[in-house]
Amino acid sequence: MRIGELAETVGVTTRTVRHYHHLGLLPEPERRSNGYRDYGLRHAVVLARIRRLTELGLGLTEVRDVLTDDAGRDLVEVLTELDEDLARQESAIRERRARLRTLLDSGELPAEGPVSPELTAVFSELTHTSTLPADSPMAAKDREMLALLDAVATPAERARIMDLVGSAVATPDAVARAHEAYALLDALADTEHPVDPADPRVDEAARALAACVPATLLPEGSPVDQDSGFLRAFYADFAPAQAEAIRRMLRLVTRGRA
Repeated sequence: MRIGELAETVGVTTRTVRHYHHLGLLPEPERRSNGYRDYGLRHAVVLARIRRLTELGLGLTEVRDVLTDDAGRDLVEVLTELDEDLARQESAIRERRARLRTLLDSGELPAEGPVSPELTAVFSELTHTSTLPADSPMAAKDREMLALLDAVATPAERARIMDLVGSAVATPDAVARAHEAYALLDALADTEHPVDPADPRVDEAARALAACVPATLLPEGSPVDQDSGFLRAFYADFAPAQAEAIRRMLRLVTRGRA
């Protein structure tokens, strides 16, 4: 997708995107033969996280420190220091302090954080029930996508999505289905022996994934086959066979709702 699509998806301006490029916070994609930069899903994930951190009051230098720390310990230190600073100011920062307090009191800052209290609760529940396998690349992508949606959705839409995600893994049978779907999708990412999208395993993975996704997760009229910049970037983040399985899953889910 182009810079304007990226900025609109995450809710920032193109000037902000260019500024983050200039500071080295957001990697710049290579230009294509037509001279335009082609942004992928990774850029949207990182940009959404930068937006969340700056909304909490972190400076861009602090944001840089958080982005370079994989374990999340620096994030706790930065947020704690910010909380102490905000304590010296009064009503103008009360709402920001409440958000920080929620994050710090959770005891578990997810690797994709900071995220909303609703998503923090969902991640905590998924971790405690072992719903998302720790060694599954597909499960990790799911967490990143939830963090992206958490950053760009309206409060009402965020609450709806989090309720649906929680209900989708509320029973042992649902947890088992999720594990099966992740295993099937992970198997389609074989880099040594690329899987042909026509392989029967692709359809099997699509059906297993569709069994895990609530029909109401996608809003009515969702353009699952539309050739938008975001969807191109989304599918490009997966192996071809995985992307085809996800396309088929979306069609199955929307068709089943009709």
